[in-house]
Amino acid sequence: MIVRRRAVSAVLAASALLGTAGCSSGGDGGPSGASVSASPSRSAAQSSPAAEETPPAKGTVEVVRTVAEGLNTPWGLVPLAEGGLLVASRDKGTITRVDTRTGKKTELGEVPGVSAAGEGGLLGLALSPDYASDRMVYAYFTSASDNRIVRMIYDPARPAGDQLGAPDTVFKGIPKGMIHNGGRIAFGPDRMLYVGTGESGDRGLAQDTKSLGGKILRLTPEGEPAPGNPFPDSAVYSYGHRNVQGLAWDAKQRLFAAEFGQNTWDELNAIEPGADYGWPAAEGRTQDAKFRNPVAQWHTADASPSGIAYAEGSVWMAGLRGQRLWRVPLKGTAASADPQAFLEGDYGRLRTVVSAGGGTLWVTTSNTDGRGDPKKGDDRILELRVS
Repeated sequence: MIVRRRAVSAVLAASALLGTAGCSSGGDGGPSGASVSASPSRSAAQSSPAAEETPPAKGTVEVVRTVAEGLNTPWGLVPLAEGGLLVASRDKGTITRVDTRTGKKTELGEVPGVSAAGEGGLLGLALSPDYASDRMVYAYFTSASDNRIVRMIYDPARPAGDQLGAPDTVFKGIPKGMIHNGGRIAFGPDRMLYVGTGESGDRGLAQDTKSLGGKILRLTPEGEPAPGNPFPDSAVYSYGHRNVQGLAWDAKQRLFAAEFGQNTWDELNAIEPGADYGWPAAEGRTQDAKFRNPVAQWHTADASPSGIAYAEGSVWMAGLRGQRLWRVPLKGTAASADPQAFLEGDYGRLRTVVSAGGGTLWVTTSNTDGRGDPKKGDDRILELRVS
């Protein structure tokens, strides 16, 4: 459901108003397995291989340092142009700024209306495309009745704990549940807001193009269906998804998404407008030509993927139950080599991956989310150097 613009505060009116734990069966994963595979055929429309530079088949990961410790259920993570990171606490419903030089944490405030339960709570964060002038932070969260998206003015000049303006609800009505709430949001190269949702445990919603559940949505910064969407007067961009928690674009502005499977296959998909990604009829690769096949797939025990980022010619994907970081080298929208795993079990569950440019990634752990085994210092943000 779209919320039409209401009168907001004078500060908001003066701003330029434009514009990243789901579960697999058995708790972020299904039966054990060691199978992982790239899918060379019938993913989203692939560009000419001759026009694409292929990254090396094998990459590297170096953990440079721990940026911050002692975070509670970190979920959304966004870098600020002026320096620092904003991180959302799923269960506390707060947004905190982390100084990436010192690790100092400053709470901006609590987002009103968050109803944290199960996999729901304060989830994805995104900055307005015009953040430098409007200071708008977007947040996806679970309320008492639905999942929704709000935006708030961030004013660092105000006292800690009181730096967020009153939330303006721009979009609501996304199905909620104890599981499969989706939650990743990101502004794309087209300045539109992309939203990963889950089917909230109601499998049939994924194939219903009139439902907002089990979809990738594409919105204007004001929460209207974006121009050029594949279905008339609809926010739906793609469908047939189970629980999308990862969104990222490559250097050619092509969209990729990660989602949880049920018992067999987790997926990395290349997203095309109007395409059907198969759930619940298909999980992983299928011979049915009406569904899009994944770029790569993993047994749920090896991945249970949440956030993804693009860097150095590859998609980097965080694994929750899999407790590892996956690298998927790309040529066009196909995997150019088999996925490669890093950090296996070293830091526990991994939730969010964000590119900082120049082969640097920020990665959050997720050991305080009720499904991990928290150690001293959890949860934390890591700085990685990748190739």
